[in-house]
Amino acid sequence: MPMHRYETHTHTAEVSRCSLISAAELVRVYKQLGFSGVWITDHFLNGNTTVPAHLPWEDRVREFCRGYYNAYREGRRIGIDVFFGWEYSYRGTDLLTYGLDPQWLMAHPEVMKLHINEYCDLVHAHGGFIAHAHPFREANYIDLIRLLPRKVDAVEVVNTCRTEFENKMARQYADNYGLLKIAGSDNHAGLMPRYDGVETVHKVSSGRELFNAVKEGKARLFTVSIA
Repeated sequence: MPMHRYETHTHTAEVSRCSLISAAELVRVYKQLGFSGVWITDHFLNGNTTVPAHLPWEDRVREFCRGYYNAYREGRRIGIDVFFGWEYSYRGTDLLTYGLDPQWLMAHPEVMKLHINEYCDLVHAHGGFIAHAHPFREANYIDLIRLLPRKVDAVEVVNTCRTEFENKMARQYADNYGLLKIAGSDNHAGLMPRYDGVETVHKVSSGRELFNAVKEGKARLFTVSIA
């Protein structure tokens, strides 16, 4: 049975300071690879963003959404679904957030001041979903590894850009606490030697549908290598 492939973790040069590819170019890559859809999850305003911190909140949110809207327009043009999300950061702990929209961000400037636990509670109270991104990543700016098994819905157990050890530890984390598992490429460059994601039996139209498919066993993680 043909499966629908989805990328869950990407960054655009418009918004993520560390990205090397524009939103439109990024979407074209996934179209060429035969994906059904892609989530734009740029680094949020408390992460490695290009958005100036001095702007009023509504202007900051508009700037933050530029990558998504550029990707969405290109997706409509070429025929691939593009979804909105973001990668929220708290002292080096990153949470992929799905199921909420730009209007929600406009209405909640307090997200920048919340403790990470309070952030998760707020997202869940409004129907959003959270996946703990690369939970065992180590870097000189990460003060400690935080695990949030009671606050997240899923764990990114395969991240293309992390080591096998880090991914193995993430899988153990998900298994130990019975959390859902997702995979993502953490794409900052467009063309990569390998891509990871989630494939579903039926097309999905939202983050809720993707997570329900994973929960119901109607989805699986996949890896595709490019020669």
